[in-house]
Amino acid sequence: MNANNFLDEIKGALSEVLNTKEELQINLTTSLFDELHLDSTSVLELLMTLEERIEGLEIDPDDLDPDVFNTVGSLTNYIERQLVVV
Repeated sequence: MNANNFLDEIKGALSEVLNTKEELQINLTTSLFDELHLDSTSVLELLMTLEERIEGLEIDPDDLDPDVFNTVGSLTNYIERQLVVV
């Protein structure tokens, strides 16, 4: 899976979490908190949804750094690193 595939999976997961049918205008620089208005509960839901959508992805909440959630790009990078470790 490459960065574009991860971006598509993140977009799909965000649509589920935000409960929207509209096409989200999301790119790698989109802020998860400032632009998409995620809160701590929706971040947890997003992580669980991503684990379901991306085969082999397991996220350990103890290993998470707040910087992972700055942008869609930082989350994409984190996912890529997690899958390399597995």
